[in-house]
Amino acid sequence: MNRAYSVGQINRYIQNMFTQDFLLNKISVKGEVSNCKYHTSGHIYFSLKDAAGTISCVMFAGARKGLAFSMKNGDNVVVKGKVEVYERDGTYQLYAREIKLEGAGALYEKYLALKEELEDMGMFAPEYKQPIPKYIQKLGIVTAATGAAVRDIQNVAGRRNPYVQLILYPAQVQGIGAKESIVKGIEMLDAYGVDTIIVGRGGGSIEELWAFNEEEVARAIFECRTPIISAVGHETDTTIADYAADLRAPTPSAAAELAVFEIQDLLGRLEEYHAKLNRELQQQIAQKRQGLKLYENKLSYLNPKSQIEEKKQHYESIQIRLESAMKTRILTSRQELRLYIERMKGLSPLDKLNQGFSYVENEAHKAVTSISQVKSGETLLIQVSDGTIEARSIGTKQVERGVFDDTGFETKRNTDDRRSF
Repeated sequence: MNRAYSVGQINRYIQNMFTQDFLLNKISVKGEVSNCKYHTSGHIYFSLKDAAGTISCVMFAGARKGLAFSMKNGDNVVVKGKVEVYERDGTYQLYAREIKLEGAGALYEKYLALKEELEDMGMFAPEYKQPIPKYIQKLGIVTAATGAAVRDIQNVAGRRNPYVQLILYPAQVQGIGAKESIVKGIEMLDAYGVDTIIVGRGGGSIEELWAFNEEEVARAIFECRTPIISAVGHETDTTIADYAADLRAPTPSAAAELAVFEIQDLLGRLEEYHAKLNRELQQQIAQKRQGLKLYENKLSYLNPKSQIEEKKQHYESIQIRLESAMKTRILTSRQELRLYIERMKGLSPLDKLNQGFSYVENEAHKAVTSISQVKSGETLLIQVSDGTIEARSIGTKQVERGVFDDTGFETKRNTDDRRSF
């Protein structure tokens, strides 16, 4: 009777056979991905299939660096690894060490690698992005002269602002020589001095858009002194040029919307600013006029002319009061003078002469007030009211008169001095 083997022994034997087979230890298998699952542990489980069959595959978390893209069902890939038996289930599977996209997938893998390289170099960094001017006069366009992209840009720009000048560099946007044509267009428009440049084309496959994934185009965009808006493909298409540009637009039409300002909006805002400026200006004028009126009032109060008029009125008032006071004083003085005149009349020599009194002078023309001043035989001049009388003294006689003492009473004075005439 033949020997019976256990299931485990058979599986181990088959495992040894697979391990010793050089081809199965280093093999590449191509096919379409199906049943792709990313496990929480980091492992990726999937199947490869083609028209003839299916093989189970696994990529452990430690080998994930061999996958440079996000794998999904339907991807055509080439898996490098080894085929081994899973002893517990008695099944074999492909243990992947490296997975690459096949065909268009290879281009996508190249795109991812270049994107990562340029990103590491800082070419996509936000601090290097130039702001897009809000109001431009000249718009440069790098695209095919006969494509739909240039017509879309022309239509949008003409509708938004027909005064913006469009300068087209008719570039080749796909095929051999496309990247060189795009780079030259960027350099020429940058040197010409436009305000903004749109670089783009309509949508297409990854092969048709590949010129915008070239490193030369990315560097030309990065080094351009003029702000660049990329507009490559439709909204779902993203190229290296989109990352390198200062601003990315999903379509050429959207790029024109971003680059060309709406002239009607600008005119409307200008009208609003004009009205606002007028209102504020009128308010300022009203405020200034009010302030000026206050200053005029203050100046009028402080004006030297006003002060002079005020002082003049004050002095005129003083003059009037002074004249009135002077007139009053004159009248008072005149009255006093009349009184003094009346008083003086009583003491006037003429009045005394008219009353019978006379004024006597000696030969020396001195008034005779005492007999001691007259000598016997001396000529005397007697003044009366109507003339002078010359007389000769023949003698003198002393007359006793009463005098007033300190008490005011009259006393008699005795004298023995007597002279005869």
